[in-house]
Amino acid sequence: MIAGGQNRVVLVTCGSLAEARRIARGVVEARLAACVNIVSAPVESIYRWKGKVERAREFLLVMKTTAKRLRELEREVQRLHSYEVPEFIAVPIVAGSREYLRWLGGSVKGVPR
Repeated sequence: MIAGGQNRVVLVTCGSLAEARRIARGVVEARLAACVNIVSAPVESIYRWKGKVERAREFLLVMKTTAKRLRELEREVQRLHSYEVPEFIAVPIVAGSREYLRWLGGSVKGVPR
């Protein structure tokens, strides 16, 4: 195991499984995320929106990327997402297997769009 360095996990929620799949595929194809896990069982979200407490069924995306790709990943999520303000939370990867982190970094490199 080694330090995670500049690697990140990004959490995004979506209103439908179809939207989650479309966003996941789009960001992986664009090399903005190395991998996206889709939690296909809905999560229940309770949140405040425009002065009211709301409740929704959502699907969680867990994206793995690098700090260098975060800004572009966020822009692409916003472009593809149906929400006015989509959730986009990035947390550092503190440590991970050397092989996985090497693969992650290599998977988001490539020809810029």
